[in-house]
Amino acid sequence: MRMSEVVLEEEIALPMFDFSVLREIRKRAEMTLSDLSQASGVSIAVISKLERNQTQAEVETLYKIGRVFGMRATDLLTLAEAPLSNRKESEFYNSEGFLFRAVRYANANCLLGEAKKGASLSKPEVHYDDHEICWVLKGRLRITLPQEIQELAEGQSIQFDAIQEHTYEALEDCQFIIVHIRKDKRY
Repeated sequence: MRMSEVVLEEEIALPMFDFSVLREIRKRAEMTLSDLSQASGVSIAVISKLERNQTQAEVETLYKIGRVFGMRATDLLTLAEAPLSNRKESEFYNSEGFLFRAVRYANANCLLGEAKKGASLSKPEVHYDDHEICWVLKGRLRITLPQEIQELAEGQSIQFDAIQEHTYEALEDCQFIIVHIRKDKRY
C-alpha cells in the first residue's frame, strides 16, 4: 500500500459515533441547549461537546438525554452510530404463484408482491415475533387468520401478529406491500 492510499483511507474514515444527531433532535423539539440541560440534568458544556463530536457519550448521559425525548439510551446510540443509512438491493423470489421483490433489514422486511387471481399462499414464510402489515395497492386480497378472515380492496390495509398462521389469496389480480416489523424486545 502506498502512502497516498493510506492518507485517502484516513480522510474518508467515519467516526465510530456521530452525536451531531443530538442537535437535530433537540432543534426538532424546539429546545435550546439550556432547555435540554435543565430537563436532563446534563451540563450545557457536555451537550454542546457531544453535538460537535468533541467527546463521546457516557451511557448515563445518553440515558438522561434520551428520557427527555422519550427515547432509550440505545436509541440515541443507534442514531449516532455511523453510517446513518443502509442501502440494499432488492431480491426477487416466487412462492406459490406470488411474485415478491424483497428488501430485508435487521428489524424490518419490506416486500412488494404481485399475484394473479386465484393464487393462494399459506404459511408465506417463517416468521419471528413480528408485526405484519399488508397494504393492497391494486386488486383484492383475502387474508385468513385463525380467528378471522379479512378481504382487502385497493387502498386498504391490515396489521396483525405474524406469528399466527395466515394465508393470502388473490381474489383479483393484485399488487400489495407487506412489511414485517420485528417486535421490540425490552426484557
